[in-house]
Amino acid sequence: MARITATATQLATRLVVAGDAAIAEAARVLAEGALVAFPTETVYGLGADAANGAAIARLYAAKGRPALNPLIAHVASAAAARKLARFDAAAERLASAFWPGPLTLVLPKAADCPVAVRWPQHPVAQALLRAFGAAVVAPSANRSGHVSPTTAAHVLADLGGRLDLIVDGGATPVGLESTIVACLDESFGEATLLRPGGVPRAAIEAVLGRPLAHARAGAASENHAPRAPGQLAAHYAPRTRLRLEAREVAAREALLAFGSTPAQGVAQAMKVLNLSPRGDLIEAAANLFSHLRALDTAGADCIAVMPIPYDGLGEAINDRLRRAAAR
Repeated sequence: MARITATATQLATRLVVAGDAAIAEAARVLAEGALVAFPTETVYGLGADAANGAAIARLYAAKGRPALNPLIAHVASAAAARKLARFDAAAERLASAFWPGPLTLVLPKAADCPVAVRWPQHPVAQALLRAFGAAVVAPSANRSGHVSPTTAAHVLADLGGRLDLIVDGGATPVGLESTIVACLDESFGEATLLRPGGVPRAAIEAVLGRPLAHARAGAASENHAPRAPGQLAAHYAPRTRLRLEAREVAAREALLAFGSTPAQGVAQAMKVLNLSPRGDLIEAAANLFSHLRALDTAGADCIAVMPIPYDGLGEAINDRLRRAAAR
């Protein structure tokens, strides 16, 4: 799958603290076709004007993103989303229940081409989208395939010199990307889970009153375009190799722990971070990417990852870990 590589030109990336002046400046920069990183409730996004092809090309180049990997249009309201896409009954129920929030809907648009849309909940993202007045595409603000950013410092470390402005709104509260659901079968109203994320499967199924369908296995590959972001087999990866379902720690390993029961040999770990000592999956999701980044600097040969339950947000956490380990 072809990747669009960044040019050698280095930008003077500026970091501004979120506020009225920063939002106004960010909206102006977007309107000029430049790139702006900003916080959502999930992770920091790398924003470009969704209607500006040159800006989108710059975004792909800055990230080194595979050319066939699709983008999500972020909007300021459900009404704005309805100008881009057609909503069936299932999509209407899901938007009513979870927007604004960490849910992306893949829907048909007028030209019969799917479009992914999300109305984010974060106040900085909402203010920026209102000020800009149009849709903004905003994949995670990191090099393609790397660990997603949950702070402005993460963005600067990964993309400094490749974007124009970073709006610092603090750490993102959810810490995992949005759940992506496709509502494309207008005849039968079937909804398909394309990526687990910030809204758990059970909550979505409770609103729909039926199980989500599963995405067709193997659809995303080096030769086939994914239907949604985050479907490539290898993704979200630190430089250090991951070993999953670890119940013991070997020499030269760092440990990503979970819960109150220690792993065997924990004393010899080069570094230990616990996603949630009390076993809270919401806390674990919020800490996942920042802990992976911190353990990646420990100089270990491998990061051992303790087992994490699959219920609730555990499905999305395990999805990210599996893809990170597959690189």
